[in-house]
Amino acid sequence: MRADCANCFGLCCVALPFARSADFAVNKPAGQPCSNLQSDFRCGIHTQLRDKGYPGCTVFDCFGAGQKVSQITFGGTDWRRAPKTARPMFEVFPVMRQLHELLWYVTEALDLAPARPVHKELWQALAHIDGLTRGSAESITELDVNALRGEVNTLLLRASELVRAEVPGRKKNHRGADLIGAKLSGAELRGASLRGALLIAADLSGADLRDADLIGADLRDADLRGADLTGALFLTQAQLNSAKGDTATELPPALSRPAHW
Repeated sequence: MRADCANCFGLCCVALPFARSADFAVNKPAGQPCSNLQSDFRCGIHTQLRDKGYPGCTVFDCFGAGQKVSQITFGGTDWRRAPKTARPMFEVFPVMRQLHELLWYVTEALDLAPARPVHKELWQALAHIDGLTRGSAESITELDVNALRGEVNTLLLRASELVRAEVPGRKKNHRGADLIGAKLSGAELRGASLRGALLIAADLSGADLRDADLIGADLRDADLRGADLTGALFLTQAQLNSAKGDTATELPPALSRPAHW
């Protein structure tokens, strides 16, 4: 569930669209290769993405979907050698990415000891989703991913509640809240629910976010300098990459400190 670009056919650089903005220097429609994509499917400006106006690329994470589509769904045959596979490959990729994201979350939930009461159902969900990722291109593109996400989210929410119930004191509920630009420096948010919260450019410097549920929270340009994210639930590398932090930011062991921090 970690991206292996060496075994991918540059799918995120082709299948997905992006619009000229603070995140991307130019417009690119879905299905059109980025002008920086080389013949070996590597990015020609990978080490300079932020400097060249492509910070959006640095925060994207396919959760390993790229190599699954490239090497398993399409058996290692790339879209350049077999042009007829291009369209179906590009249609499968965004669906596979969502499936792999779900696998990431479910796997994390299975590592949470307090969530043991739902582990059996989580194992069943993991097996089911993994099986779906190994289906044909046609079966994957026909999936109702929104319905699947809803089913899995029920289990993830229950796991989150079980974990956060062990945090002493009253926990804050900011689920889905609009906290864009909020001044939350030093805030006590341990065990809080920030599921789907909009935290764009929020000041969370020095905040206590231990055991907080951050699934789906938008952390773009959020200030996490000196914040404690130890044990943060369902936090992803992409979320961290989109935020600002420093050497004093405490992170969960499964995640890495972004290079631009």
